[in-house]
Amino acid sequence: MRKASRARLLLGGDHLGPNAWQKQPAAEAMAHARVLIDAYVAAGFHKIHLDCSMSCADDLVPLPDATVAARSAELACIAERTATAHGLPLPVYVIGTEVPIPGGEASLAGDLQVTTPAAAAQTLAIHQQAFDTPELRDAWQRMIAMVVQPGVDFDHSSVHDYDPAAASELADFLEQQPRIVFEAHSTDYQRESGLHALVRDHFAILKVGPAATFAYREALFALAAIEAELLPAAQCSQLPNVLDAVMQAQPRHWQAHYHGDAASLRLLRAFAFSDRCRYYWGLPEVDAAVATLFANLQAHAPPLVLLSQYLPEQYRAVREGTLENTPAALV
Repeated sequence: MRKASRARLLLGGDHLGPNAWQKQPAAEAMAHARVLIDAYVAAGFHKIHLDCSMSCADDLVPLPDATVAARSAELACIAERTATAHGLPLPVYVIGTEVPIPGGEASLAGDLQVTTPAAAAQTLAIHQQAFDTPELRDAWQRMIAMVVQPGVDFDHSSVHDYDPAAASELADFLEQQPRIVFEAHSTDYQRESGLHALVRDHFAILKVGPAATFAYREALFALAAIEAELLPAAQCSQLPNVLDAVMQAQPRHWQAHYHGDAASLRLLRAFAFSDRCRYYWGLPEVDAAVATLFANLQAHAPPLVLLSQYLPEQYRAVREGTLENTPAALV
């Protein structure tokens, strides 16, 4: 990466709060969240998304906005103290009470409700009130964005595309807020025109997660298909089968998300937009299969005809001389 490009990057922590400990009482979950915030800021993460929007075991459902704001302010205090103690730049913050579920929805059945201007105004006002303390007044000036629902999301097999008309009132509301922008979550798989429209409508921070690893998995599976065309089965990495076997043996990252019969579960584990297989690439068995795949295709370069069949975009780049025909470059 060029130095000029690297200088424009900053590390951000997303959904930082008690969400990972929702099954615990709020006091215990928030204790974990304080440790989490401290660790992120100490490690140099500068953009901090304070997400206290989900109820813990002993909370009301849904969680009142005032509670969300109070917990966010509590965590902001930790962030401020940690940055100061380590001599780091003070963080910038993202807030929000209408925060989409991390990683996409289980189902998009029913209408996707766009955040109303009234709800956005309420979120801003109640957070500003929570931050109105001697320790946090300066931090409020570094609140750069608010997470809202602009009407974009995805589930395991479908995508809800951005409709500018449906979000027009929300976009108009931000015209009255000179200092902040909107942050849109779950913008994975949006069409290019939709992404342009989101930015035009002041959704200046677009969060993408599973789409990146989904594309990585697509490329690896395509290379595995090329490998199977070139080599005897006994020499092949068997990457798709290895990945699925590991996922079945260790189901904790997908079992609560995927439902159906055996055939449906197999398809979801491999191909769902929510891409729960992303949590398995670093495990030893899967990593070893990827290494075997790369070694095989390093020794047996994919023929152009197979690149055209399984990786047509990469095929065109190889033909143009802008991409090497090596497994690492193809991915």
